[in-house]
Amino acid sequence: MSRTTEVPVIPVHVLMAAYAAGRFPMAHADGELYWHDPDPRAVFDLDAVRPNARLARLMRNAGFHVTRDEAFTAVVDACAERPETWIDARIRATYAQLHRAGHAHSVEVWATEGTGTRALVGGIYGVALGGAFFGESLFHRRPNAGKVAFHALAGHLRQRGFTLLDSQYLNPFTASLGAVEVPRARFLRMLAAAKQVPACF
Repeated sequence: MSRTTEVPVIPVHVLMAAYAAGRFPMAHADGELYWHDPDPRAVFDLDAVRPNARLARLMRNAGFHVTRDEAFTAVVDACAERPETWIDARIRATYAQLHRAGHAHSVEVWATEGTGTRALVGGIYGVALGGAFFGESLFHRRPNAGKVAFHALAGHLRQRGFTLLDSQYLNPFTASLGAVEVPRARFLRMLAAAKQVPACF
């Protein structure tokens, strides 16, 4: 009879304390988990981030259907489906636990297949703490579906009163969405203020 091996997870209280201090975990190629604390830090200005006219039309007319927290595990798994990833089994299990505790959330983008069934074609997930949302990862299986997920998330955060959307590191894709870098010290001040905001995802 085989014995199921449990995947070790970071306890919820440890992970949330790390986020409150501006740190987050990533799995590395050597098999270890490391805490990251970037300087500079990439963030989005929630008041300024808006889809361009072409994407806004696509969001209205392309037949995408957006949901929240309907397929969290599937979004994380899809984000991990790439040649190089920091999302290993421990990260998956850790954030699934965080989702069950009500701290981690996802936005899903669906498209209707020819058979009439829904297919998950894009999504994004992250962690909420007060009025701060820490974006963890995003994926797409159809052109622009990832951008639809991002802007659906940003719009929802604005509506719910969030004040900070963290992107962690700047890359060409997040820069194209409007992310900018700020010094770590400034980020920590922004985070301290956002933590006092009584927002609810």
